[in-house]
Amino acid sequence: MTIWVLADVHLAFGAPKKSMEAFGPAWKDYPNKIKSAWEKVVGPDDLVLIPGDISWAMKMDDALKDLDFLDALPGEKLLIRGNHDYWWPSASKLRAIIPPTIHFIQNSAFDWNDVTFGGTRLWDTREYSFNDVIEFVENPLARKKSPEELARAKEEGEKIFMRELERLKLSLEKLNPKAKYRIALTHYPPIGADLKPSRVSAILEDYKIDICVFGHLHNVRESSLPFGSARGVRYIFASADYLGFAPIKVLD
Repeated sequence: MTIWVLADVHLAFGAPKKSMEAFGPAWKDYPNKIKSAWEKVVGPDDLVLIPGDISWAMKMDDALKDLDFLDALPGEKLLIRGNHDYWWPSASKLRAIIPPTIHFIQNSAFDWNDVTFGGTRLWDTREYSFNDVIEFVENPLARKKSPEELARAKEEGEKIFMRELERLKLSLEKLNPKAKYRIALTHYPPIGADLKPSRVSAILEDYKIDICVFGHLHNVRESSLPFGSARGVRYIFASADYLGFAPIKVLD
């Protein structure tokens, strides 16, 4: 019963015009790459963590096509929302319609065997940057923002980030105190590549988190973000394109 992670799968069965294949040859036929790699390593009794950016769909009905794809793959799955998961409804609506092998965290916690999980999306922060390890590719679908819009976005981003810190605490408060291991899922990186203390890492340490998995970053240069352990927490970066679309082992 192994725990795996694969972030940022960006499925587009429900929104085919938004396929990630527009971002270069690495993404060509990526759903089949995910399926093939997943089926090679994940067993029926395993759990796969997917920390955000699951589906490009805008509505839940369309996102179900992507969730059904994941449901058909081996193992149980645990999701949190990413910044592009616009389809994500209220917890009650999601709970009523989500496929049977898929679970989620939303201001909540999740228990699996002797492991307890919490987490939240987070947001951009000015504390650290990964610009020097990313090969930037312009999004052909994105509208360019004016300098004024970018300035407003930065100001609003700090407010969102502070709300996300409170949501992280709310989730981690609900972790099972009897669990052997405590794992956090965040979508945005909770710490810089140098592993220096951050506002998020301080919270993870306070709640005695053993492992934190995350993604969000794309087009990262190969082997440039190994991350590692700091002050009792192991940080695992798991964006699908960085991992060659293959889940990596978190715990067994």
